[in-house]
Amino acid sequence: MVKADGKIFEFEGPESIRTDFLETFEFESPNQYIKTETGEFIASCPFSGLPDTGRLIVEYYPEGGKCIELKSLKYYIVSFRSVGLFQEGVTKRIYDDLKTALSTNRLKVTTVYNTRGGFDTTCVEGRL
Repeated sequence: MVKADGKIFEFEGPESIRTDFLETFEFESPNQYIKTETGEFIASCPFSGLPDTGRLIVEYYPEGGKCIELKSLKYYIVSFRSVGLFQEGVTKRIYDDLKTALSTNRLKVTTVYNTRGGFDTTCVEGRL
């Protein structure tokens, strides 16, 4: 019997994240609270290349006069599937990219990862 212990799967670097997929549309309601989430988030562990799966929650106020277009957000998020980043780094990267795209400081990105190695991990970047 072959043991899988210590095996490593290939993964790509952060340069493979497709920020060019992110699109916005104009929206003038800077005090409207917007929350969008998906349970279909996947990134790769940089130690093993195994998938880190979980829930992604994006909350923001469109102070910059822009909203994120959801199909573009989905394509952007899918580009993380083969990228090896630690969970905390993934959360910060999404926050940084969305902050740039939306031109707002009132943004919060939360990742709630499925149990891995007996640990439940939630990462939060930003604040409303």
